[in-house]
Amino acid sequence: MNVPARRMKLVAILGILVGSGLALLSWSQAWYTATLVDGAAAGSAASLEVGGQGASPALSALALAGFALAGALTIAGPLIRIVLGLLAALLGGCVVLAVSLSIADPVRAVSSAVAEATGVAGAESTAELVADVVASPWPAVALAGGVVVVLAGIAVVVTGRAWPTSRRYGSGVRVAADGASAVPTSDRAVDAWDDLSRGDDPTDGDERAEPTR
Repeated sequence: MNVPARRMKLVAILGILVGSGLALLSWSQAWYTATLVDGAAAGSAASLEVGGQGASPALSALALAGFALAGALTIAGPLIRIVLGLLAALLGGCVVLAVSLSIADPVRAVSSAVAEATGVAGAESTAELVADVVASPWPAVALAGGVVVVLAGIAVVVTGRAWPTSRRYGSGVRVAADGASAVPTSDRAVDAWDDLSRGDDPTDGDERAEPTR
């Protein structure tokens, strides 16, 4: 078995798992701390912590899909690996896009949490209540996870055909050379029963086939 190919398979699958794990872990952490201005109270402010669940809700589904895709790669054939590699690259790209949108506009990313905390609806209305937004390192970690998944997906596309095939799923179906042995046992039993129904002894042919001593 080709050792480099086996190693590349392990690295690519681990890359998808690690990238998806980073995205899921980041999603469960606090991303932003928003300072809200209370217009009814002369410039007083309150802090609101917003997690990845509110800043990028789709991230958890994308990360879980990455785990499922990595599992499928462990048993996939050469052609399916290429398809799964493309899907992995696309999946990682979606993670990067989702996180990038949040990083590019943190005020919009925290708008749902602000609306829930204040009861004010509408993106423009909630934006007026946000005085400042401070980001934690977790959005960058999620972004890095998406990049890792993209690179792992590309590696699958490039090297997937050379990966070793699982013994369980790689062996073909063996066809017996003997025509009689190729017939399933259940079919032979039905034929024997039909012979008995007609009054014929199904063992006569076998006895005639035996050589005389």
